[in-house]
Amino acid sequence: MEINVVQKVMKVNDELAAAVRQELTEAGVVALNIMSSPGSGKTTLIEKTLAAIKDSVRVAVLEGDPETSLDAERIAKFDVPVTQIETAGGCHLEANLVKRALANFDLPNLDLLIIENVGNLVCPVGFDLGENAQVGMVSTTEGHDKPAKYPNLFRKADVIILNKIDLLPYINFDFEQFRNYVHDLNPETPLIDMSCTTGEGFEAWLLWIKEKMALESAQPVA
Repeated sequence: MEINVVQKVMKVNDELAAAVRQELTEAGVVALNIMSSPGSGKTTLIEKTLAAIKDSVRVAVLEGDPETSLDAERIAKFDVPVTQIETAGGCHLEANLVKRALANFDLPNLDLLIIENVGNLVCPVGFDLGENAQVGMVSTTEGHDKPAKYPNLFRKADVIILNKIDLLPYINFDFEQFRNYVHDLNPETPLIDMSCTTGEGFEAWLLWIKEKMALESAQPVA
């Protein structure tokens, strides 16, 4: 019985995700779903991304959080459309929540939607939100074994960001082992080494976004 319930939940979520994807595609909006554990630097990454592109790209942000609106308040300072989704303790966003939140945006006047998922390396991975790409983010302070312990995120991600590389001289992080883990799970996934603090590697991230948007824009609308 429990298996059947789970299958029904996932089926409904996938149907809603398809509706979200269609709505975004028809409006010409590219959506990125950023997933990581708490403290990896998702919100800081989004802040720096907004500062770099908001004058040239029409961008909005969906913030997922179990309780507070603290992250949305940080994003609002950049004067871009932002909606907070509070999951009331839930460990991930689901397509129905994203579908409802889209009503808060003027989609035809957007180019890019950045979704910051709830901080968790397990639950968010299984739920399609209608995004065009999944962004997996980890930081050096979490240890080099995260791909081995939480492989699904690394298998599915369209790009992996390793943040806080400025701290490598001060922590026990096996950089080569981390890369090997990622390569074994998903050899085609781009891996961007970055420090949101120093800005190292940040241009590679902006280039990836630019290329992803260009690729999706070239796809015919179904």
